[in-house]
Amino acid sequence: MNIQIGDIGHIIQLAIAPVFLLTGVGTNLMVPTNRLARIIDRSRVLEDRLDIGYGDPYLDELETLYRRTHLMNYAIALSTACGLLICLVIAMLFLDDTLKQARDEYIAGFFVFAMLALIGSFINLLREISIASNSRRTRRHVRNTH
Repeated sequence: MNIQIGDIGHIIQLAIAPVFLLTGVGTNLMVPTNRLARIIDRSRVLEDRLDIGYGDPYLDELETLYRRTHLMNYAIALSTACGLLICLVIAMLFLDDTLKQARDEYIAGFFVFAMLALIGSFINLLREISIASNSRRTRRHVRNTH
C-alpha cells in the first residue's frame, strides 16, 4: 500500500464536497434539536398545569405538542443518519483510492441514501412547522371567540 502525495491530494479534492455537505447537515441538525427543546419545555409547563388541576383546556395543546415531538425526533434521526452516511462516503472515497478497489456503486448508493434521509428530515421539519403554525392560529382564534 504505497500512497503518493498526488494521490492524497486527489482524494482530498474528492472528499471536499461531502465534507461541506456534512457541515450543512450538522447545522441543519441544530434546527430540529432546538425546536424539540422548546416543545419539551412547553410540554412540561402544560403537564404541571394539569397536575395542579387546571384541566381540559391544555389537553389539546399537549396532544399537538406530542405529535410535534415525534416529528422532530424523526427529523433528528434522519439528519443523523444522513451525517453518518456522508461520513461513510468520505471514508469509502479514501479507501477506494488507497486500496485501488472500485467501490463506486457503494459510494453512489450511500450518497443517494444520505440525500433521501436529508429529504425525509426536511419533510418532517416542514410538517412540524405546519402543525405549529396551524395550532397557533387555532388557539388564537379560540381565545378571541371566548
